[in-house]
Amino acid sequence: MPEGPEIRRAADKLEAAVLDKPLTDVWFAFPELKAFEQALIGQKVERIETRGKALLTRFSNGQTLYSHNQLYGVWRVVKAGQVPPTKRVLRVKLQTADKAILLYSASEILMLNDEQLAAHPFLLRVGPDVLDMTLTAEQVKERLLSKRFRNRQFSGLLLDQAFLAGLGNYLRVEILWHVGLAAGHKAQDLTEEQLDRLANALLDIPRLSYNTRGSVDENKHHGSIFSFKVFHRAGEKCERCGGVIDKIMLSSRPFYWCPHCQR
Repeated sequence: MPEGPEIRRAADKLEAAVLDKPLTDVWFAFPELKAFEQALIGQKVERIETRGKALLTRFSNGQTLYSHNQLYGVWRVVKAGQVPPTKRVLRVKLQTADKAILLYSASEILMLNDEQLAAHPFLLRVGPDVLDMTLTAEQVKERLLSKRFRNRQFSGLLLDQAFLAGLGNYLRVEILWHVGLAAGHKAQDLTEEQLDRLANALLDIPRLSYNTRGSVDENKHHGSIFSFKVFHRAGEKCERCGGVIDKIMLSSRPFYWCPHCQR
C-alpha cells in the first residue's frame, strides 16, 4: 500500500498536468456530485494537498474535492479526451484543454467547502503530515511525549495516522532500524538522545524517500539515495552490525528488523 512519499509524488503528477489551467470538462460518477459539474467548468485547480492518504483538490471557486483511495482507488493522467483501456470504474474526470486527471475505483469522494472540510471526521482525526515542511522535529518530539502517545509501543504507533500522517509499514521498519530501536519500545522509556534521534528520523526518512523518488539503490548505502536497510531483506546481513535481519508480524503487518543491533 502506498505511503506518504508515494501519495505526495502522485499528487505532484496530478498538479503538473492540470494546475492553474481552466477546466473544460468535469464529470462525477456519484449522483450527489453531479450538481458541481457545470459550476467547475472554467474554474482552475489551485493546488492538490495530501493529508496522509487523502487528497484535497482545491479549486479556484473555494470548493475542495476530498478523495481517499482506500485500497483500490487510483488516479491517472491522460491526454484530453483519451479513454484508457481498463477494467476499473471511473469515478472522477477533471479535464483541461490538453490533459485530464481521472480517478478510478475510489469510493470516498466528497465536494466540501472550508467549513465542511474542517469538520470532516478523517481530517479531524489525522495527525500532522510528515511531508509538511513546516513540521519540526521538536513538534514531533512533543507528540511522542504527549499523554496520548507516550505509552504506545512503536510497533502500532508508527502505523497510526492519528500520530503522524503519511507513515506506513516500510517507513516504520526503516525508521526504527535507523535509530537502533526495537518495536516494543515506548517514548516514555527513551533517553533524551534517543528521543531526539527518533523525532528527527520520523521526518528525515520520509522526506528522503520523497525527494529521491523512493529509489532503491543496492550499491549505495551511505549516500543521499533512499535505500531499504531492512525492509524485504529477511535473512540478509545487517549492514550496520553484520547480524541477520529477521521478519516477524507486528500489528498485523510484516516487520523487518535486526535483533542484534535494534535494542
